[in-house]
Amino acid sequence: MGETVFYDTLRQGLWVAVLISTPILVVALVSGLVVGLFQALTSIQEMTLTFVPKLAAIAGVFWITMGFMTETLVAYWRGVLVPLIAGG
Repeated sequence: MGETVFYDTLRQGLWVAVLISTPILVVALVSGLVVGLFQALTSIQEMTLTFVPKLAAIAGVFWITMGFMTETLVAYWRGVLVPLIAGG
């Protein structure tokens, strides 16, 4: 395997990782900002108040986007990695 093929495969793999992680990271960011704003406005400084809503939001988005994540990974494996492993 040449350097060009290696780096192109690595670049595509990193792009797939970015695509898959984006929905979860965006929801974690937004829910963290909303909870932080709520805590700042009400002066409630409870540790579980930051953890539980963010965890619930992340679990919900993961459940909703699980099909997209699976399809993206399968397409990457079938389109890029399997041909390389098979000798193409």
